[in-house]
Amino acid sequence: MADTLRPRDAKDVAAAVAWAVGEGKTLEIVGHASKRAIGRAAQWDLTLDLSGLTGVTLYEPEELVLSARAGTPLAEIEALIGGKGQELAFEPTDCGPVFGSVGSKGTLGGVLAANLSGPRRIKAGAARDHFLGVAAVSGRGEAFKSGGRVVKNVTGYDLCKVLAGSWGTLAAMTDVTVKVLPRAETEQTLLAFGLDDRTAVRAMAAALGSPTDVSGAAHLPASAAQRVAGTASAGRAVTALRIEGVGPSIAPRRTTLEALLKPFGDLIAIGDRASRALWQAVRDVTPFEAPPAGPAAALWRISTAPSRGPEVVAQVAAQCEAEAFYDWGGGLIWLQLAGRADAGAKLVRGAVAAGGGHATLFRADVAARASLDVFEPQSRSLAALSRRVKESFDPKGTLGPERMYAGT
Repeated sequence: MADTLRPRDAKDVAAAVAWAVGEGKTLEIVGHASKRAIGRAAQWDLTLDLSGLTGVTLYEPEELVLSARAGTPLAEIEALIGGKGQELAFEPTDCGPVFGSVGSKGTLGGVLAANLSGPRRIKAGAARDHFLGVAAVSGRGEAFKSGGRVVKNVTGYDLCKVLAGSWGTLAAMTDVTVKVLPRAETEQTLLAFGLDDRTAVRAMAAALGSPTDVSGAAHLPASAAQRVAGTASAGRAVTALRIEGVGPSIAPRRTTLEALLKPFGDLIAIGDRASRALWQAVRDVTPFEAPPAGPAAALWRISTAPSRGPEVVAQVAAQCEAEAFYDWGGGLIWLQLAGRADAGAKLVRGAVAAGGGHATLFRADVAARASLDVFEPQSRSLAALSRRVKESFDPKGTLGPERMYAGT
């Protein structure tokens, strides 16, 4: 048996998993492996490569729904729906820059399994909120389906929500159905300069609480801003606020936003092309992309209350060399730490525990990922629930055991 199994269709996937269960083998599930380095550095017997399961099986632009095999490249999906003026509104993150590989390698199934969402999450929701239906194979080797092809259905327990963010440890998805939405005709981004982290969070909160329908709110301190084209930072921090829609709606909303944020200083606006480039950089975490040579610094993805974000960063930065930038109005922090053998885990976990929220060690070397909690440690009751869910889908621990948590 080869080290990598490459099924051609859903029946092959079921057969491969059933064989692994019978032989007592463990399987790592990948699409294009763009997220392989996220999670604990566990050992598995074989790789189940789903990259051969490609192709759009249904696309109804008028119904805002698309179905595709799980290994279909995101780039292919986005090109297809873009031709109809539509998009995946949750702005799926391309992990290529963070891990030093060529971008646009992610698959539709992979982004749903990771539940990774970009800047528009504050308006459109997370990837899981756009996940309508799934066909998959459980760790028992049994094929099952859940959900449907409508935005709202009552077909039973919503397994899509369970599988989103499970990182391939519960089931191997073979086909998925997602909601698509019309793409904005145009966009502009307003930039404020030189705000400190706390002031920027207040400015973003004011913008998000206004009727201007802001769809992106990010703050890049000076060190991060200078690595993003289009910010015109000139060595200053940049706070960015995006408004999208039809052309006639942009100008009055921009005027309202400028008046609201006048206490925070003068703003400049950048147009459609520069705006899209800026938000792609925020989405793909390019300020902290891996260097072309040499080891990359540890990178944390922290979710917390926006008002507490600057405190979390300040607490860590007071004790080690750290850089950060904020997305989701301050609720998502990308925090990079250099020169820490333990990836700064104790410092980060302590700061997050004090400020509230959860943290994922998104990028680190193999030794750190093998010895540390990569995902947020669970309470005893939550860990017990997670074990029961894992056992119901995968009683023999065939699919990605210990990728998320030791012992499961």
